[in-house]
Amino acid sequence: MARRPLVVGNWKMNGTAREAAHLARALVDGHPDGAADVAVCPPFPYLAAVAGIVAGTPVALGAQDVSPQASGAHTGEVSAGMLHDVGCRWVIVGHSERRTRLGETDEAVRAKFERARESGLAPIACVGETLEEREAGEAEQVVGRQVDALLADGGAEAVGESVIAYEPVWAIGTGRNAAPEDAQAMHRAVRDRVASRRAAAAESVRILYGGSVNEKNAAELFSMPDIDGGLVGGASLDPDRFIAICRAAGG
Repeated sequence: MARRPLVVGNWKMNGTAREAAHLARALVDGHPDGAADVAVCPPFPYLAAVAGIVAGTPVALGAQDVSPQASGAHTGEVSAGMLHDVGCRWVIVGHSERRTRLGETDEAVRAKFERARESGLAPIACVGETLEEREAGEAEQVVGRQVDALLADGGAEAVGESVIAYEPVWAIGTGRNAAPEDAQAMHRAVRDRVASRRAAAAESVRILYGGSVNEKNAAELFSMPDIDGGLVGGASLDPDRFIAICRAAGG
């Protein structure tokens, strides 16, 4: 099964309203028509403004997080329905920065994953190991556990319709990067884990690489058979760099 590449820009907690609008317009104007899907995930306050710029273009809108609750007295939270209403198609769940700094558990990520799907959003579920876990030889065990949480209770079919992003935590924002062959090995392990529950889902799920992807290493990473695109952090804040990554994904 041919999987269409996907490149997602995670802007994290960066920029101003003016900068967000400028970046969105630059991406729309310079978007490479090709064989890759493209999405951007601005900070919550800028979603509506960016939505107005990318609406009707090949650039899709996503959010960086979502509440596991549908609605109610949850001060500071943003629901999946709200994100869908403002024009989001995608939402990141379980990013490593939320797992490691805010203590999000596998169960919490699974709850967000399910809520997003129920509300018509496509979740991008992040998995990955820390440097200590990798050096201890526990990388596949840790990532496997995180994937299993998504697959629980019949979730394998849902995963097939969603996206998984493998983030080696030790490579995020550090400039370090897994060798393409090492990244491919983990992507293959993730796909095999899904296949152990549902073979069809394993063939269809897109698995993105999210460890300091940039315009210099993108083509080599994306050439690996089980790497279906990238979750891009810092490089997504520069339109020229991000567009170059998108071009690499589209071949």
